[in-house]
Amino acid sequence: MSRPVQVVVLGAGSWGTTVAGLAARNTPTLLWARGADTADEINTEHRNSKYLGERALPESMRATDDLIEAAREADVLVVGVPSHAVRATLGEISNEVRAWVPVLSLSKGLEPGTRARPTEVIAECLPGHPVGLLAGPNIAREIVDGLAAASVVATQDDRVAMALQPLFASPVFRVYRNTDVLGCELGGILKNIVAIASGMADGLGVGDNTRAMVLARGLAEMSRLGEAMGANPRTFAGLTGMGDLIATCMSPSSRNRRVGEALARGLTVDEAVAELGQVAEGVKTAPTVMELARDYDVDMPIAAEVEAVVAGRQSAEGAYRGLRKVTPGGEHEVA
Repeated sequence: MSRPVQVVVLGAGSWGTTVAGLAARNTPTLLWARGADTADEINTEHRNSKYLGERALPESMRATDDLIEAAREADVLVVGVPSHAVRATLGEISNEVRAWVPVLSLSKGLEPGTRARPTEVIAECLPGHPVGLLAGPNIAREIVDGLAAASVVATQDDRVAMALQPLFASPVFRVYRNTDVLGCELGGILKNIVAIASGMADGLGVGDNTRAMVLARGLAEMSRLGEAMGANPRTFAGLTGMGDLIATCMSPSSRNRRVGEALARGLTVDEAVAELGQVAEGVKTAPTVMELARDYDVDMPIAAEVEAVVAGRQSAEGAYRGLRKVTPGGEHEVA
């Protein structure tokens, strides 16, 4: 008889821990935590109090702070570290991961400097491995609480996605497939910027009509840039586009929305991130997305205003005044 597939998740933040918990109910799973205290707490108390409070984790899930040990055990490797740390983390284990082990990204950002997406960084660090991502409208704490949700495994080879689906699925967590890796990944990256704008709207009290307008036009910006880069525009109407956008913009647990709310209260970006105490990918991604918009000649007024606030050139209130100055054209045109 063949042995069960061993899933290894790198990164014990809220989402990495949650994905490890999903997998642990289906197959042996090991979670790598950067700190020994976190690994010990997961192993002995079956919780990750820093990110998930007192929520119980599966007792079958193991944790370690030994990155090399984790890499050597992987039959499926899931990368859940922040986007700016993907290359450094994988650089330590590039010779430890066995050949042909599939690698899934959970990261939703762009690498500073190179503008590479996480799957591109993974492919560079671990050449020859099937690479994809797991993404969707997934608020980690709700999933740990057992509330229904769905996600997408995106890989270029649909057979690989079919093999990975059952590792993470449950009766209340549906896992779909998509071969548009670019579109699925861009959705998760770009929605964080719109979520900052949504948070600023909440903090300024501009009203639900205005926030709905920002979400709808933000989705249009996401779709325009994605299509210009070669993604399937239909992807942005799905779970990794509109679905993830709605969850991230509406949930009080959303890190990027909370940063936007803090910016609306007059905090600086550094103060907002310090208050959050976690990584908000949209803060680091906004300048890089605007570079892409310029390269592909795509107009993104909402992203431009968010980038200006993040860079300290504009206030949240000024950003919304700036959006009012955009002259509207046809709904399916650029502005």
